[in-house]
Amino acid sequence: MKIGCFFPNTMATPAIRMFRRLEGVFCVYKPADVHWKLVRDTIETNLLKGVNATHPQPVPREVRFLVSSSDEPGAAKGLRVSPAAVPVLSKHPLVTGPEFQQIKVGVGHRLDTSSSGVLVLAVGNGNKTLNDLYNTRITRDYTLECEFGMATHDFSHTGRVLERSTYDHISEDKLERVTAMLEGANQKALRMYSAVDMGSQEAYEMAAKGLLGPDGKSAPILTGLRCIHFQPPKFTLEVQCLNETQKYLRKVVHEIGLELRSTAVCKGVRRTRDGLFTLQDALTRHHWSAADVMEAIYKYHSSKRNQKKIQFPIRESTLETSGSRLTGTHQNKDAAAG
Repeated sequence: MKIGCFFPNTMATPAIRMFRRLEGVFCVYKPADVHWKLVRDTIETNLLKGVNATHPQPVPREVRFLVSSSDEPGAAKGLRVSPAAVPVLSKHPLVTGPEFQQIKVGVGHRLDTSSSGVLVLAVGNGNKTLNDLYNTRITRDYTLECEFGMATHDFSHTGRVLERSTYDHISEDKLERVTAMLEGANQKALRMYSAVDMGSQEAYEMAAKGLLGPDGKSAPILTGLRCIHFQPPKFTLEVQCLNETQKYLRKVVHEIGLELRSTAVCKGVRRTRDGLFTLQDALTRHHWSAADVMEAIYKYHSSKRNQKKIQFPIRESTLETSGSRLTGTHQNKDAAAG
């Protein structure tokens, strides 16, 4: 006969408390030739293992009346009912299974299989921040490893070769002129897609702060393009861009080769920055555990709090300055009246 259940702790379980500490945004380093879905699934599995490995809650107990027969000599024959606290087996972890069955990890700007670099992810309520990050006009940095002398059907070095050409006539100055021309053309596109009047003060202030950009989705735009290494046939480009795809970046390398009266392919695409996240923030494959992810998210939250603390004194000093100006103005008026 069941009387009632007594739960020793109605607060959040250790697994729930750990999951709450995992909610946020972080980034990992996606290796080349690995699909981003495999990266996400691996991290989801590791987070599940970490959360469910926490110390489980004690099994609740309930009061039951147990019936027993009396075998003592001299005692009245019959059944005896005595109360006893017994564990609720239906609440046992071996019966209920792991507390968390699934943890959803959101993915920001994705990387194709052959690309590598910074991949931003989110857990729990961090997905809202990830959506805001995805919809803002933030630039991303890439490093492109390129090679002259060959053209392929997909603009990569592993594609089907369509043409081979010479490259002895290409100099670093010629390459820099072509990259400057492409950057200038993209700057015009950046102004064209912007939703502000280019002759207004607002446009000037946004351009000075680096906030000028397309309102919503647009064609890919290169906000920066320069050569950082030149040793023919190999050369390396550094790119800052908006609304790009990795295939588009490979096509840019192909077009650079054509502009130089030659051909070129992209041998590697590596994202070095995605908004605020850089390679220094990215967790490598051996650090995709729940503890490392928790530490990365904690650092992200700490950096956000520090930014707010830095901004607050500036506002406060501005108010004080305005107040002192008002006080000085009143004093001048009083002196003039006297």
